[in-house]
Amino acid sequence: MAKTATFGVMHVMTSFTVTYALTGSITIAGVVTFVEPLVNTVMHYFFDKYWDHPVARRVRQQLARLRPIARMPDTQARQA
Repeated sequence: MAKTATFGVMHVMTSFTVTYALTGSITIAGVVTFVEPLVNTVMHYFFDKYWDHPVARRVRQQLARLRPIARMPDTQARQA
């Protein structure tokens, strides 16, 4: 749990620092720092929901079948 909490603090500090560096505004940096994790949380909910969808599962299975071909050296790929 300590690692997760530390990562969360690091994320907030990074978000604030980058936004402040880009905008020069403490207000905007503060708002972005707290709005962005809320948006990510909502997006993660929908991502998890879609991840289990049959269409998404089928796409992942199709991609998994293509992986061995993608790892072949060029000469073997051309012969296949």
